[in-house]
Amino acid sequence: MATLLVASVVIFVVLDILPGNAAEVMLGDTATPETLKALSIKLGLDQPPLVRYGLWMKGLATWELGNSVSYDTPITQLIAERLVVTVPLALLAMLLTTAIALILGLYAASNHNRPGDVGVMVASQLGIAVPNFWFAILLILLFAVKLQWFSAGGFTDWSEDPWEAFLSLVLPAIALAVVQAAILTRITRSAVLDVLREDFVRTARAKGLSQRAVLWRHVLRNAFVPVLTVMGLQFANLLTGTIIIENVFSLPGLGRLVFQAIANRDLGVVRNVVMLLAASVIVINFIVDVLYAVVDPRLKVSST
Repeated sequence: MATLLVASVVIFVVLDILPGNAAEVMLGDTATPETLKALSIKLGLDQPPLVRYGLWMKGLATWELGNSVSYDTPITQLIAERLVVTVPLALLAMLLTTAIALILGLYAASNHNRPGDVGVMVASQLGIAVPNFWFAILLILLFAVKLQWFSAGGFTDWSEDPWEAFLSLVLPAIALAVVQAAILTRITRSAVLDVLREDFVRTARAKGLSQRAVLWRHVLRNAFVPVLTVMGLQFANLLTGTIIIENVFSLPGLGRLVFQAIANRDLGVVRNVVMLLAASVIVINFIVDVLYAVVDPRLKVSST
């Protein structure tokens, strides 16, 4: 809660208190004094900063965020409409990231210093170096333009055709996942290598367990704590990373909304979307902390 409060203060100060009237920013230099005054009153800029901050906090608590100046629509409605695109996209990208990283990380660790390990490390380094927006363009050229397996952009509503809506998110999810999967693969490999040196792993092998059983039943769970930490941070990065990818694929998600709000100087939308993203990061990190007790056997032992 304290972190959310600090985040709200920073966001409010940056967008509402720093030099420059928000109404002037929205309307530009050519606005008349009468228009500026009318918009300032509409936005509540004629009130003291503490009053404006209190009203914003009250609106956040009651989910009454006011209307968008550029869309003339309630901000809550805009955010709700865009979340049905952004959240599934981030979840699909996280699923791909986790699957790729666990498989490749375990494979590289079990083949340490062999050609397979070197190949995975080279591929992961390339994945880290490739910008996701550039990779997204390559995916469009290959799978949408040349092979025509997917559409180059746009989004079909879930209520109209769920399968087409899912297909609309596949290429963007891959573009988002490639960098995060490369990072998580290297972390998984390092964590697994550390656990493989433990005594209980040698005991499990001495009991006759196969290499696959040792890796998946014993090693992965003990190596999953540092991996889980990074996964929590990565999911937050995927949520914020949709700003670029959604614009590349013309997806009507939260990222594109904030990008358009910045272009339209709609500071009310920008402020509330940024606050939502900050709250999402904090909540995700809290969930990761709770999951430690489930994943890490040592925490269970210490609690008993």
